[in-house]
Amino acid sequence: MADGNNVSDVQFLTVAEVAGLMRVSKMTVYRLVHAGELPAVQFGRSYRVPESAVEDFLRRAQVDGQSETA
Repeated sequence: MADGNNVSDVQFLTVAEVAGLMRVSKMTVYRLVHAGELPAVQFGRSYRVPESAVEDFLRRAQVDGQSETA
């Protein structure tokens, strides 16, 4: 690959595994995938999400703890 990453180094997670890590429902993960907010690869009717994509998503979604009313 052009950026130096090797495809064999990519760890893929199932939708159920992502839901467990994020402590959300599988439907929430499917919504994120279909909305394009969480990259995934489709194999037939199944989706696999790169572990790095989950880490990136959680990093972007992290809040700073500041209250808007304070």
